Amino acid sequence: MDQKIINLYDEYTHSQIGRKDFMKKLAVLAGSTALAMTILPMLENNYAAAADFSSEDIEVENITYPGVDGEIKAVIAKPKGKKNLGSVLVIHENRGLNPHIIDVTKRVAAEGFIALGVDALSPLGGTPADEDKGRELIGKLDPEKNLQNYLKGLDYLRNRKDGNGKVGCVGFCWGGGMANKLAVNDPKLQAAVAYYGAQPNAADVPKIKASVMLHYGGLDERINAGIPAYEQALKENKIDYKIYIYDGVNHAFNNNTSPTRYNETAAKLAWSRTIELFKHKLAVLTR
Repeated sequence: MDQKIINLYDEYTHSQIGRKDFMKKLAVLAGSTALAMTILPMLENNYAAAADFSSEDIEVENITYPGVDGEIKAVIAKPKGKKNLGSVLVIHENRGLNPHIIDVTKRVAAEGFIALGVDALSPLGGTPADEDKGRELIGKLDPEKNLQNYLKGLDYLRNRKDGNGKVGCVGFCWGGGMANKLAVNDPKLQAAVAYYGAQPNAADVPKIKASVMLHYGGLDERINAGIPAYEQALKENKIDYKIYIYDGVNHAFNNNTSPTRYNETAAKLAWSRTIELFKHKLAVLTR
């Protein structure tokens, strides 16, 4: 698919461009409205087509934990009958806790961790079925309260009796930016993994105590513009970090419900590196 079309969709999903304006621009690039309608399903997430991860070795349930102004909804997954586990907070993209991120949460649990997929939109009623509505609601969150709700999620994991007190986080897109923020704001965090996420201010990097792993798509010019300043600050402050840039792949390359942007090779490699970091830093043990 023409990279200009993929870039247009990326702009649409990360800005306040309305759907009507997006469709007009898509029709121009595609050559007609009819062709734009044909292309659209290849751009949008298709949760029904994605294989729902399942494993008899994990248990999954919906929970809530106390947030700043009320209960925060979340899905938790963990290996059955295991204790003394490392924990991972999973942070969704800018449309809420959708089926894809719930799937990722289960996959983390299957690797031997307690995994908590938080619904950041809980203060606004929770994640809606309409992705465009979810994108609008993300922009209405109070940034400081949202940060505190995620920090409370990390504390919730640390205090679970089946956990070992060691906690990491992994985030995607909007959630990648939040993973970087948690690294800055939680000195007890053991590991933070950000997939194509916005970088923190360089001035805040000295606060990071966690090991940081950063995954970027080589074609993601919008996000990649912030890499040099972030990496320089990480180096200067002697932070334990790794940066991986996957050539020829787009933003959201890990999302297997996005047929145009998903890249299986890059996604599998990034995932293996992510899990290796968590197993090293979160000391997965059983008893």
